[in-house]
Amino acid sequence: MAGQEATWRAHDDLVGKSLGGCVINELLGQGGMARVYRARQKHLDRDVAIKVLPPFYASDQNFVDRFELEARSLARLMHPNIVVLHDAGDEQGLLYIIMEYVAGGTLREYMTHSMSLREVTRIIKEVASALTYAHERGIIHRDVKPVNVLMDESKRAVLSDFGIAKVLATSAALTRSGAGVGTPEYMSPEQCKGIQVDARADIYALGVMLYEMLTGHTPFEADNYTALAHSHIYETPPPPSKYNPRISPAVQAVTLKALAKDPSERFQQAMDMAITLEQAAAAQAPLPPATEYRPAPAAEEAERAAAKIICPRCQSENHASQRFCSGCGLAFDQPRSAQASAHLIAVAHAAPAGYVTCPTCQTPNDSLNRFCTRCGTNLLRGVPGRRCHKCGVQNTPGTRFCTTCGAALV
Repeated sequence: MAGQEATWRAHDDLVGKSLGGCVINELLGQGGMARVYRARQKHLDRDVAIKVLPPFYASDQNFVDRFELEARSLARLMHPNIVVLHDAGDEQGLLYIIMEYVAGGTLREYMTHSMSLREVTRIIKEVASALTYAHERGIIHRDVKPVNVLMDESKRAVLSDFGIAKVLATSAALTRSGAGVGTPEYMSPEQCKGIQVDARADIYALGVMLYEMLTGHTPFEADNYTALAHSHIYETPPPPSKYNPRISPAVQAVTLKALAKDPSERFQQAMDMAITLEQAAAAQAPLPPATEYRPAPAAEEAERAAAKIICPRCQSENHASQRFCSGCGLAFDQPRSAQASAHLIAVAHAAPAGYVTCPTCQTPNDSLNRFCTRCGTNLLRGVPGRRCHKCGVQNTPGTRFCTTCGAALV
């Protein structure tokens, strides 16, 4: 196995080479089970994503047969929120899958900025639609998590990696390597127990994802699989309002129902969860449609002309009038134009329902912002912060990275 792992590491030089009729251009990402590259499909002259599995999988003929069977089944999935599978095969001792290339990154990357409740609800509904479509066809994903949700350039959520966990579980090579299937933070109790799973395992994982989008944390956090599995099986998840006290009881109830230990107590269909969340969110923040809430023509033109500020720390997009990032609280230290200041004052006096008013400067902020966009005040007052495991410094609530040493606050 050590020799096979060394061979896998040596395949970092796939960039520039051909595989499956595609010229590989760059590495997009990698995990313990595969690497994903951006490639150019020569005969159709288009960009694609190609997932390449380690060489030891190709040496297991039973796994190869199962891989080809699953690929044929997954290729039949045609849904706007499921990534299109173009081809799959075995070449140069490597198993590969050629998929639609989605250019907007992953939900994990998108989650680094403050997400409005409307955005959270929309993304959950799109992923739930994909899951319901697959579940009705007898296909369970088994590894729903933010890195498997791709975001296209219009911010449409597209679910990838259907069936990968299932086919990996059949590999003798996987058993020999000691690797696990799935991602512990998102695994249902029944997955952690190693028993038979059904579509409700995906609904649990979708609930974990919803919890994380609302709070910035997964329900259970630990540095090893055993501790996480124990928590999923036996422990009650902390209520999301512990991390974000502005989450309404209705939205919290939807989240915790999806995380029920007993599958029979969860939502039985993914779209049932999405629709219930949509209703709960509408009750919490009855914001008017975007087409109805528009500034006066002069203010609208000034807003369009004002430059956006991209936070150098978390890459969140902020309006030019902001002095602090709405995603991470970083001070921008740059003057506001008179037009931008006038726009901010006008908005402060006419905040629509569903916004939270800063207790320091009275500026209205989106209902899930962690920091005021004008003065930087922490909008999660009263919520205990997180202590850095590396340097021991106590950080303010809502902070994702230690303000002293930069370590991730997991």
